Amino acid sequence: MKTYRDLIFWQKGMDLVEDTYKLTKQFPAEELYCLTQQIRRCVISIPSNIAEGYGRNHTKDYLRFLQISSGSLYELQTQIEIALRLEYILLEDYDKVNKLSIEIEKMLSSLIYKLKQSTK
Repeated sequence: MKTYRDLIFWQKGMDLVEDTYKLTKQFPAEELYCLTQQIRRCVISIPSNIAEGYGRNHTKDYLRFLQISSGSLYELQTQIEIALRLEYILLEDYDKVNKLSIEIEKMLSSLIYKLKQSTK
């Protein structure tokens, strides 16, 4: 592996950013500075923290950034469910983004677990 761009979960995180931006374009104008902005900030944080952590020279630093990315992922999952409940998005759009987020969650959780075991 030569760069963070080779990481499958970083690539999927970038896909999640793209899908989420498309999804939030449907939101009402009054949500522009609230839910829309909050969702976009947290989804950008997911691949960004993966990349930043990868660039660190210590496993513990990498682990910390992966945990931050994971937290942002949980925040996104909550916010898109809020958007669904408020009927800003359709169930099929929610399902697409949520499915991808769960896939990334599993990959992140697995790597975090392995890194924790290696630092013991």
